[in-house]
Amino acid sequence: MSSYVSLLIFLYVVNISDKSFGEMFTSVMSVKQAVFAERQLIDYLRTYLENEIQRLDDIKRFFSRVTSLHSGIYNEPSATIANPIVAFKLVKRLKSEWMNVVHSNEAEENIDALREGYRRMEGSLPMLEDVQGAAQGLMRLQDVYDLHVEGLVRGHFQQITNGDAVDIYKPPVSDTLSGDDCFLVGKVAYDLEDYYHSVQWFEEAVRLFRGTEWSPENEGTLEDALDHLAFSHFKTGNISYALSLSQELLLHDPVNSRVHFNVEKYKKLLDDSPPVTNQSLVLKRPDSTYLRTRNVYEKLCQTKGSQPKHFENPRLFCDFFTNGNPGLLLQPIKRELISLHPYLVLFHNFVTRAEAKSIREYAVPGLRRSVVASGVNQSTAEYRISKSAWLKESPHGVVGKVDRRITMVTGLNVQPPYAEYLQVVNYGIGGHYEPHFDHATSDSSPLYRLKTGNRVATFMIYLSSVEAGGYTAFIYANFSVPVVENGALFWWNLHRNGQGNVDTLHAGCPVIVGDKWGMIVLLHDVLLCIIYYIQSHLHCIQCIHLLS
Repeated sequence: MSSYVSLLIFLYVVNISDKSFGEMFTSVMSVKQAVFAERQLIDYLRTYLENEIQRLDDIKRFFSRVTSLHSGIYNEPSATIANPIVAFKLVKRLKSEWMNVVHSNEAEENIDALREGYRRMEGSLPMLEDVQGAAQGLMRLQDVYDLHVEGLVRGHFQQITNGDAVDIYKPPVSDTLSGDDCFLVGKVAYDLEDYYHSVQWFEEAVRLFRGTEWSPENEGTLEDALDHLAFSHFKTGNISYALSLSQELLLHDPVNSRVHFNVEKYKKLLDDSPPVTNQSLVLKRPDSTYLRTRNVYEKLCQTKGSQPKHFENPRLFCDFFTNGNPGLLLQPIKRELISLHPYLVLFHNFVTRAEAKSIREYAVPGLRRSVVASGVNQSTAEYRISKSAWLKESPHGVVGKVDRRITMVTGLNVQPPYAEYLQVVNYGIGGHYEPHFDHATSDSSPLYRLKTGNRVATFMIYLSSVEAGGYTAFIYANFSVPVVENGALFWWNLHRNGQGNVDTLHAGCPVIVGDKWGMIVLLHDVLLCIIYYIQSHLHCIQCIHLLS
């Protein structure tokens, strides 16, 4: 049972921030590796249990032997002890055998071996930041896809429609969340002073903790959940419910002076305040202070927005495309023109499954937390949860083959300085990239340190499929594109005058279920594109579009 910190009305907020950089939560690949780490821990625990069972069996045998003596030959102690052999064994047993059993170090040795095994594994285990990041990933999915928390607790991805819970996706494999799981998610929100989420998750924690016994592996208890939930409701203005929960808490912890003080304070606040309506107590999600396009972004993630229909716009089409390149004559690329504003092309089956698998495997050792431009520097950010690997000067045969294929379909040189190094990205738990431009929007952008101009175009290859979520949403253009395994998207980031195209504001929607991989090629400077087009003499329809 955890003790309560002595404060007045305000519940003490434990600071769980950590300077560690685990970042396992930013890549599903890293989370998969954690499965193997737990299997090793299971082996250590199995060995510990086997040793403990053997130790306890030995103690049981000693116990059985001694009790049988006392129910047998020791029934008549006077006659028995007269036998010197029996007397010797009794004296020896009391002096030696009992001491060996009572003072045995075997139990300590067994637990020390288990702890040493855990210590050796700690470098490959999640850190506090990973637990926080995974919890925030669940809350992100809850928000962006308007998911019902009670459904998530049961392992379902559901929205409430006309009062009914409706599945938006049914995973083939799922699991339920325990009261302690919900308590931890709520605690992460609570420590961020995010009471909108903490109320919902602590409610589930309290519901699940009630009527169940505490388990030693749990971090939270019913009392902890009631305490945090009461204060969360107080912070959201629901004082009457905060009072009710605090009174319930006193039934479990009647001598807690801080909670007694809170109860009296809540009663006084209710007496001094005008009555509130049920409508005013409805929990409302706070407005975003930094993402002005949040509502549009989330709607596009949930649906495909105003996805253009080819039969509605005759200028949109599908065809087999060669770009006049001899290398594509026998095996043209399936091309789908998705949008004219911005100009967006989807190339189907651009890479093979074998090529995608090979690139993913090649990128794994280089995966690091993805960064974003921050003034004149680059830094990690909560609005981009993924890991990236830059394939610099890659000798890998498949990468070179894909490079040449990109050049064939676009007519553009993808080698530096005409383009940046290939970037392979793997998304994390609820992994996403909120609305952003690929091109620099400020003269102070670190992008200009490359001295190759702005990013004129983006070529993005989907190296995997996902079960649900993960759309690429174009915010101002009001449409989104689902993940198309082995397909590739191409769009221009700049107008022909070199100014950024605001219609290219786009986002990677959070992945609900799946392991999303992508490879991104960022091409530089309009002038370089034009020069290369003139030099290559290829029918680069994208360049023609840019110049028209």
